[in-house]
Amino acid sequence: MKEFIDLISHDAVLANLELAVLITVIAGIILLLIPEKAYIIKGILALAVAVIAGMLTLGIYTTDPQKFVPEVWNIGRYLSLRIDNLSRMVLMFISLFSVLILLYSIVYIKGKKIRNYYSWILITIGCSFGAVMADNLLLFLVFWGTLGITLYKLIQGSDEESSATAKKTLIMIGASDSIMIIGIAIVWKITGTLNMSEISLSTGNALTVTAFLALLAGSFTKAGAFPFHTWVPDYAKDAPASSSAFLPASLDKLLGIYFLARIFNEMFIPGEWITLFLLLIAVITIITAVMMALVQHNYKQLLGYHAVSQVGYMILGLSLGSVIGIAAGLFHMVNNAIYKSGLFLSAGSIEHRTGKCEIDDLGGLSKAMPVTFIAALVFAMSISGIPPLNGFASKWMIYQAIIDFGGEAGIANKLWILWLGLAVLGSALTLASFIKFIGGIFLSRRRPELSDVKEVPWSMWIPVALLALFCVFTGVFATNQVVPKLFMPVSGEFEFSGYWNSGLVSVLVLVSIATGIIIYLASNIKRFRTSDSFIGGEKLHDLAGYPTPEFYKTFTEFKFLSAVYRKAREKWFDLYNISKEIVLWSSHRLSLAHTGVLSGYVIWIFAGLIIMLLIMI
Repeated sequence: MKEFIDLISHDAVLANLELAVLITVIAGIILLLIPEKAYIIKGILALAVAVIAGMLTLGIYTTDPQKFVPEVWNIGRYLSLRIDNLSRMVLMFISLFSVLILLYSIVYIKGKKIRNYYSWILITIGCSFGAVMADNLLLFLVFWGTLGITLYKLIQGSDEESSATAKKTLIMIGASDSIMIIGIAIVWKITGTLNMSEISLSTGNALTVTAFLALLAGSFTKAGAFPFHTWVPDYAKDAPASSSAFLPASLDKLLGIYFLARIFNEMFIPGEWITLFLLLIAVITIITAVMMALVQHNYKQLLGYHAVSQVGYMILGLSLGSVIGIAAGLFHMVNNAIYKSGLFLSAGSIEHRTGKCEIDDLGGLSKAMPVTFIAALVFAMSISGIPPLNGFASKWMIYQAIIDFGGEAGIANKLWILWLGLAVLGSALTLASFIKFIGGIFLSRRRPELSDVKEVPWSMWIPVALLALFCVFTGVFATNQVVPKLFMPVSGEFEFSGYWNSGLVSVLVLVSIATGIIIYLASNIKRFRTSDSFIGGEKLHDLAGYPTPEFYKTFTEFKFLSAVYRKAREKWFDLYNISKEIVLWSSHRLSLAHTGVLSGYVIWIFAGLIIMLLIMI
């Protein structure tokens, strides 16, 4: 089989990839014609199409990276496609997540009031394939912009709150796409080409910096980076968990960071101040989002803020510009997509069985939903950077890249200890918030109203279990398999000597666990605590649920933090809300000029003409 695949020509690969785009989009349109009552049939058909699309791209996935030659196909003036090691790696994971989430959705989506769910999912898959393969910026923008529409359509719009979130998402994504058009126009004006593979600009003047920032806005909005992130937590709270797992948690992160890698490490040559700017955005994204996650009681919204926080680590790695930094940023991009998709699917399973989304209303689900519990625990440990899981592997590489970065000259380089300290702090706070997540949902005594809760059907827990296994595999085999075969072909070769060894770490962790079990069994512990138990100075009451949600309210009681959290709840830092208030204020002020007096309008016209003449002169 492998010999056959290696013989496939680039023309055949191109034909397969084009067909993968067409078949998913066309199938999505056809499914629009099938009645919603046949949701099971629509789900099975969508899953089959996703599997076929994955098989069509099998050749590009399995080709030996050393034998694979990146290539650009100019089909037409604006139909330029490119496949290289970065795009084929992203294509692989898009296919993976598509199949798993569609399998999960067959049971989960029942009863969710989303019309044509499977149609929009398939169109999303096809447009994602197209965006990753597009070399021409206009073609890229067509696929990229369509994904904003699918985001809007995949939010449950049965109530006022979710409808408002859908509108917010569409406006923010649409506004960033409009800004991207300005950047694309400037790039074309400077270079005379729209092909990304032919663009290499220095950020040494105001015009190129403007183009860079305009394209960056699109990347940051899709990925969910500060200050364009505010749609992600709202989307996570109001959209079905399967949509959140596929879009803000995985797909949008893959595409947003994919495009960032293109513009930062390929299309533009960033200067020192640009690097400093991106590093600041990275650490602000990490800390602000995780601080908001700490005080959330809706577990879907908590996961939404963590989806934002993890983007900061990806930007941090890519911004460093080194080989290991780029590899680490892309590795974390994939790792985040794995464990965040898993976390959202776990959340969907909890919601499916309990009908509750508040941590305070849950507890004791570990025995009722053992597979979901174990998987969620693996995901929580991974995102918190616990060895030997994949989150630890990519974060450790980012830390090492920061340390190496500090050995070079430059303002941003001299602040390396700041970047490292805030990155480590972000991981510690992430762990703290997931203690609340795991403790509040799965541990302690089960509430009486949850006594009948049981594990979800196999079609829902199998994707979750597979993602948990991916977290283990991509962590344990990071240094000898995953990074060399998937990410070094993109970033370039580097030695792990002096960094760490995932195999050794895994052995040490297993030895530690085994030692703990042996000590426990050898001690023959039969005594139980009879005195009161406390967490953070607060007594655990027998009739209360797990007390961690209450404990984390302590963060909001600090004088400074309480003011910040209050402003955050009032949407003071929400770019969407700020923009809305500015528009409303401006509209009100401009309306005052509409007096109905003709002479006043004439004066305004002449004033405008005079200003234009002065500018032209």
